Amino acid sequence: MTPRLDAESLAVGSASEVGLEGLPEIPPPNEVDPVDARALSKTLFARLEALEEGTYEYSYVRNTLVELNLALVKFAASRFRSRSEPMEDIVQVGTIGLIKAIDRFELSRGVEFPTFAMPTIVGEIKRFFRDTSWSVRVPRRLQELRLDLAKAGDELAQKLDRAPTVAELAEKLQLSDAEVIEGMSASNAYTASSLDAQADEDDSEGALTDRIGYEDHDLEGIENVESLKPLIAELPERDRKILSLRFVANMTQSEIGEELGISQMHVSRLLTRTLSRLRRGLMVDE
Repeated sequence: MTPRLDAESLAVGSASEVGLEGLPEIPPPNEVDPVDARALSKTLFARLEALEEGTYEYSYVRNTLVELNLALVKFAASRFRSRSEPMEDIVQVGTIGLIKAIDRFELSRGVEFPTFAMPTIVGEIKRFFRDTSWSVRVPRRLQELRLDLAKAGDELAQKLDRAPTVAELAEKLQLSDAEVIEGMSASNAYTASSLDAQADEDDSEGALTDRIGYEDHDLEGIENVESLKPLIAELPERDRKILSLRFVANMTQSEIGEELGISQMHVSRLLTRTLSRLRRGLMVDE
């Protein structure tokens, strides 16, 4: 078992060993446990914000952050081990997502980096499969249309704070609704696996046909919903209303701000605070 390392000792190292004055001495990543890696990452992110992009020092800190957090990529990649693509390729794609997350992360947000990075890493891997995996040959026109739809969908989702409709996608790309639907249908030409395909050698789950089943997502959420009810009841009236407008009425943060007469930034802070409180309540119950 790797011995625990003191976060303070990790953050202050010998400049002569590193070769960069004022930068921390970094042990080999495999000698840093997850807790220390998280603490050291915070120190490095703080240093990264003070460095000029494009300098050697900036590249050193950025690359070190990548190495320290590669475990996140391997964890995310393991979820896709049943796919036909080599695991090495999936890890490489996930690493691109990790780098994007590092470039976008801001300590001032008050969010732990693994929480922030994981959706970006998983999203990059899913985009890789979405853009490159075609089990059924479809016309080039539809392949390109699907990529255009994916890009337009991401842009509209960020702008609208929800998934765009067919009509909104059609207007964005200046296409007919029928063409948009045709492009969306092309997504079904995905990587296919034989029903007789076996899992990994060390997996006892058997063939794919033995593992196919219907997932009732509503049933899966019943326990969480029931656990949340008393926690939500304890919230102040305004917090409950914001939750209702956001997750029941599907209003954007800007729309909620207009409804309540407060800024969108204030709505965002209130939502973050409320969701964190509910999450802590659920963890205590567990």
